[in-house]
Amino acid sequence: MSNGGNKPKPAFFVAVGAVVLGLLAFSYWRCSAKKADEKAADVDMADIKKQAGNDGPAEDPTGKAQTTVKDYSYEPSSVLPDVPGTADYKAIGKKRVVKFAINIWAGWAPIIYANGGKGPGKVWKDAKGQDFQVELVLIDKPVDMGNTFAAGEVHIGWATVDMLPLVVQRLNNDPRSMPRVFQQVDWSNGGDGIVVHTDVKTIADLRGKTVVLAQNSPSHYFLLNALLNGGVQPSEVKMEFTQDAFQAAAAFNSEPKYSGVVTWAPDIYTLKDVPGNRLLLSTLDASKLIADVWFARADFARDNPDIIEGLVRGIFDATDALSVDKSKHEETGKLMDGVYGLPAGSGVAMMYDAHWTNYAENKAFFMNANNPTNFERTYNTAFLLYKAIGALDINKRVPFDQIMDFSVIKKLGDDPKYAASKDTYTTEFSPATSKDINVESAVITKTVVIAFCPNRADPFQVEDGQKCDLNAQNTIDSIGQLAGQYGNARIQIEGHTDGTKKGVADEAQVRELSFARANAVKAALIKTFPDLPPNQFVTAGFGWDKPADATDPDNHAKNRRVEVRVIPAEAM
Repeated sequence: MSNGGNKPKPAFFVAVGAVVLGLLAFSYWRCSAKKADEKAADVDMADIKKQAGNDGPAEDPTGKAQTTVKDYSYEPSSVLPDVPGTADYKAIGKKRVVKFAINIWAGWAPIIYANGGKGPGKVWKDAKGQDFQVELVLIDKPVDMGNTFAAGEVHIGWATVDMLPLVVQRLNNDPRSMPRVFQQVDWSNGGDGIVVHTDVKTIADLRGKTVVLAQNSPSHYFLLNALLNGGVQPSEVKMEFTQDAFQAAAAFNSEPKYSGVVTWAPDIYTLKDVPGNRLLLSTLDASKLIADVWFARADFARDNPDIIEGLVRGIFDATDALSVDKSKHEETGKLMDGVYGLPAGSGVAMMYDAHWTNYAENKAFFMNANNPTNFERTYNTAFLLYKAIGALDINKRVPFDQIMDFSVIKKLGDDPKYAASKDTYTTEFSPATSKDINVESAVITKTVVIAFCPNRADPFQVEDGQKCDLNAQNTIDSIGQLAGQYGNARIQIEGHTDGTKKGVADEAQVRELSFARANAVKAALIKTFPDLPPNQFVTAGFGWDKPADATDPDNHAKNRRVEVRVIPAEAM
């Protein structure tokens, strides 16, 4: 989500689930040594395994493999927990009025349109064709929303998925008020961003500097995610917190001590145009990082499954209507102005800061295990990030499948109207090489160490009956999640070798080995996450030219690595 008061969000990352990499081959464009860093290619895994040793080893074959352990494992529970006891929410009455909490954010446009405004007025239909009504309740602050939800004054709450680990830790004392998430309403699509002074070129440049933002909000999650992906520990950046993102923008605008601010529209656009400022990152690039959802009280969902289905259907139908007929946007914008209490024209102006998600996109979000940015991975990443800064109690962790209920999404798949839905939130990348993009404009560089066997490019290489890197699949998962989150950005994968044979081995062969490593990682990514667009990735090989640590060039295990760079769309 982007907007609307503070939204708690956290997350370190490391994706979950082991996916077995098969022996399927990928076509491989073999490059000459001089052109090795200029061509992006698919790779034949069998060819990769043997290509390094034609003219003698490129690396000392006696190097020891790194051994690591998985730092995350997950065993799903089979069912959502039972909801004991008598319902403790405000009765919906004879007219069956559902109180639905929202905040000031573009993502709620479909339900505002479907409801004809704040309501209750328009008649909705439940799964059995019975009437009910909806009253939209504006609660912009997450703490207030959580308290109102827990007290049963509203039946439906809002959150971004990254907020949920914080939300459920507050609510899990009473199983009746535990959230049940039924639908994703949007992805933030440019509404959230990090604005910095022009001396800050990359996320790594924030080390030692001060950033202002709203704590435990989508802004907080965005910053933590970017820092950790860029190899920066949160403790290396001084964070000062305001009550909300709008106050953070005002503080950055008036206080020279702040090198950056995390905020949302319209302030990110106003601030970036001030001389001396620039927009470092936004959700135009991180297009699948911040997801807004709605959830019902567990007792209300138990007692009113037909209403829940009616809400899901009604919001999908409104999403489709707004997506197909742009002439409805002005009408919807005016309704948003009224619901949010904003000046005339504000609703239309903010409408495109979110991408409203249709049925196909919800199905991919909730039910596709191979989706690198699905609900499970987004929720788990948020939990790990907030745990890393001590904002969550590990002993009170609520697994994702204790709050995610995809039963309605699954059921609607049998309805031809929804089954015909197509994912429209994808980016078409044209084929490119590393020479076609401005790599120097990369704002995030993620160094991942895969313990490649000496002279080998396959990250899953087995020698003497043991994998050279026991953690390779987790590393591939983490790169895939980064690529998925930054779905509108180009991702460059760079391969490197150690320098054990420097001055002895043929430099062209060494360079080609490093290029093969980059392409092997790309091949593994596409195999693990088939929905990632292959052309999003460009590959390059640098041999031994760029040691991981220039002060320690002989750290050979560390140098047998890949680096992943995120290049914003505007740099392409």
